[in-house]
Amino acid sequence: MPSPAATRATELRALTQRLFRRFGVLGASATPCGRPLPLAHAHALMVLLDGSELTQRELGLALCIDKSNVARLCARMVAQGHVTQARCARDGRSRRVTLTPRGERVARDVDGASRARFSELLRAVPAGQRGSVILALRALLAALDQMEEIR
Repeated sequence: MPSPAATRATELRALTQRLFRRFGVLGASATPCGRPLPLAHAHALMVLLDGSELTQRELGLALCIDKSNVARLCARMVAQGHVTQARCARDGRSRRVTLTPRGERVARDVDGASRARFSELLRAVPAGQRGSVILALRALLAALDQMEEIR
């Protein structure tokens, strides 16, 4: 018979997997808020909207993806006219990624749709449980951060 801790870990795993699936993060062609972009592309646009100009490395860190994946993502975003890339003046190996006017429009659209989706989701959570949901997510993220620091 599994221990109570193992049972809770199994439940956490199952609930987290179901949450990701229900959000639609496994779909490659559209965001959970219904925009016709791959999820990583949409998240990159929103990160750039918040930070204006980042290096590929900084963008990869923000998205938690490795440098080969961020390089491919940036190439696709350039091809779609959403970003430009330029070599850094001080470090010729680094590439700075900047939203184009078109990319900023798409990023603002995705950001607005995402905000609307999460507002709707939060309204669906019983009012008395909303704070607990936020606290639980903060605790999960803190635990993930702590696990990364140990590695």
